[in-house]
Amino acid sequence: MAAGRPSTPNPSDQAILAHERTYKTFNIILRWCMTLLAAVIAFTTLWFATDAGFVWGAIVGLIILFVGYNFLVKHEEHQPLDVWTEGR
Repeated sequence: MAAGRPSTPNPSDQAILAHERTYKTFNIILRWCMTLLAAVIAFTTLWFATDAGFVWGAIVGLIILFVGYNFLVKHEEHQPLDVWTEGR
């Protein structure tokens, strides 16, 4: 490779495909962790630190889990694997 010339990635390169799959898996796991952490923090805060109690904490936690799944996890699961796809 000549100095100063940018390289164009080969979309059929196995190393790039493995990296894309790993990146997508990591991204989905990270989004699940963010969603679950937000739901657990809201649930335990409402349960122990307010008068809302267990039931309202569970309801709010489930709502946060549902909204987080729809806006964070589900969105990323339906994205194409190729990160260079137009419109991603």
